[in-house]
Amino acid sequence: GKQNPAQSSAWTHSDEGLKRVCSAPQLGDQEKGSLLKRKLSVSETEHSVLANGNNKHKKQGVTSNNHRARKTRMYRIFPEGGLDPNDVECSLCMRLFYEPVTTPCGHTFCKSCLERCLDHMPQCPLCKESLKEYLASRNYIVTALLDTLIKQYLGDEYEERSKVHQEETRELSDLTKNVPIFVCTMAYPTVPCPLHVFEPRYRLMIRRCMDTGTRQFGMCISDPEKGFVDYGCMLIVRSVHFLPDGRSVVDTIGGKRFHVLSRGMKDGYSTANIEHLEDTKVEDSGDLLRLQELHDAVYEQACVWFQNLKNRFRNQILQHFGAMPEQEANIQATTNGPAWCWWLLAVLPIDPPYQLSVLSLTSLRDRLVKIQHILTYLQSIQNN
Repeated sequence: GKQNPAQSSAWTHSDEGLKRVCSAPQLGDQEKGSLLKRKLSVSETEHSVLANGNNKHKKQGVTSNNHRARKTRMYRIFPEGGLDPNDVECSLCMRLFYEPVTTPCGHTFCKSCLERCLDHMPQCPLCKESLKEYLASRNYIVTALLDTLIKQYLGDEYEERSKVHQEETRELSDLTKNVPIFVCTMAYPTVPCPLHVFEPRYRLMIRRCMDTGTRQFGMCISDPEKGFVDYGCMLIVRSVHFLPDGRSVVDTIGGKRFHVLSRGMKDGYSTANIEHLEDTKVEDSGDLLRLQELHDAVYEQACVWFQNLKNRFRNQILQHFGAMPEQEANIQATTNGPAWCWWLLAVLPIDPPYQLSVLSLTSLRDRLVKIQHILTYLQSIQNN
């Protein structure tokens, strides 16, 4: 993936405030799509039964062919032993159909398999017919007849296939192991982070977050050696707006901070085993009083700096990030500390590496001191 260039100022974002990620598509196992599987058909060895009505119309001992055609009915007996699992196998994942959906061109796939293919190209994986309108409507209705036949005649196989699906879903639902990582930009607790998602790997990642119900993924900035940095912030999906061509606008807000323990990959996107970060609480009453005084002083300094900005910059910040959060009655009430600190860190014109160093701190006092140094420096520039 390719990260957005580091921005020297928070107000240089576009009006839409959407981060973009660019890289070559990560193709899945679409080569398997060339293996066209047999459709449901009647076995060559099955028998036919002729049911004839009473033949009352004979002429000179010869039965009328026309009458025979009208009175004859052909019935096919279902193959002994039921369905052959190979006849109801997805040509993409090579497994029994799970939630089978049929495209307008008549080909059937597992719902999740088809969605993954449409992430890369709006065409049928088998016949290559355009599925742009199908993708735009996202009307992926399970083929009821086929689903019923599988459950009725392949009950054991379906149970096994269902268990595999559930295990995969549980694995994707873990928020500390193999957590999906969006490598793009800095994110902060409680701060909105709208995203424009168009890469196939991230389309898959976002869809999985929604399907599993976690509605969460990690956000990190890139690192030239490791792929992404050691600290990041979980993002919670508030809404997803799908565009007709498969792209989406995802409205997220920052959740817990985390430290990366190990890195991995899954279907083209990065993953990580992580541990969540929490601020260390101050217990001593004297230390807590001094921390409160420092907090109040830095908050006031932040308000002054923001009000002294030019109207154009101030309006852009308000449009993108909203108003600065107010002071909280208990500065140690949450594991991430006061929300206004993160809002301010997001809008201050500082380099991402410095922002990252503040994000990784678990001491509210140290965070306030760093913010204070930044504000003092920026105010000296304003005064000059």
